Amino acid sequence: MRVAILCSRVRVEEKLLFEAFETLGVTPERLDEREINARLGAFSPDVDVLLERSVSTSAGLVALQLFEAAGVPTVNNYATSSVCADKIRTSIALAAAGVPQPVTEVALSGEAALEAIERIGYPVVMKPATGSWGRLLARIHDRDAAEAIIEHKEVLGGVAHHSFYIQEYVRKPGRDIRAFVVGDETICAIYRNAEHWITNTARGGQASNCPVTDEIADICARAARAVSGGQGGVLAIDLLEAPDRGFLVCEVNHTMEFRNSIAPTGVNIPLRMAQYTLEQARVHA
Repeated sequence: MRVAILCSRVRVEEKLLFEAFETLGVTPERLDEREINARLGAFSPDVDVLLERSVSTSAGLVALQLFEAAGVPTVNNYATSSVCADKIRTSIALAAAGVPQPVTEVALSGEAALEAIERIGYPVVMKPATGSWGRLLARIHDRDAAEAIIEHKEVLGGVAHHSFYIQEYVRKPGRDIRAFVVGDETICAIYRNAEHWITNTARGGQASNCPVTDEIADICARAARAVSGGQGGVLAIDLLEAPDRGFLVCEVNHTMEFRNSIAPTGVNIPLRMAQYTLEQARVHA
């Protein structure tokens, strides 16, 4: 089995993935996306499956298209990854599948964004449609703050900031939940606790084990199917605990980090990812 892992930077996660494949008797090849050049129609990579782990979302998505066009199965595939890489597309997919999520509005001008914010009601959270690690999130408490942030996005932001992605602020209990899905099975989950309202572990959130209840497993499987066209994948589902509505899906991530989740959960996440990747290669052989 010829396995390639796409990564320009080998983080702890990628080291663990290389070790997991070795445990399964497979020595994967590292592919640096910065070294890829492909003649369209003639690109024929000598691999049976590609596991995409690029830190560059845009480069990862282009590489997935090239490998899939060459007939190589990928994890995650381009269709799933492109939905997860765009919060607007993710929310549309979740809404179409009836998966509970925070009240979300999208606006295409500053004036429309202000109307959407006041329709939802303060406080709201404004996020870039693309991005990770809890960066460039803003919790907005009043009209003055809304006007200032909208102006900054319009004047200083690039093309990615020309649309406005706005969600209600969910008063979670000092934590959120990150659940890990392989296929459509929720293999484990963590609480991310923090005094700050942004609970990402990249921003200092502390991980502890979260038991995977039937309710968590169900909503995560539904979210995974929603963003993948029913196929599932290797995904991380971020859940909020709304006091009056139960679990809400906040985000779905397609190249998640997991180093801080192995010890609290006791689950060998990279091994499960490697096993799934090999299964996909066999299914598409």
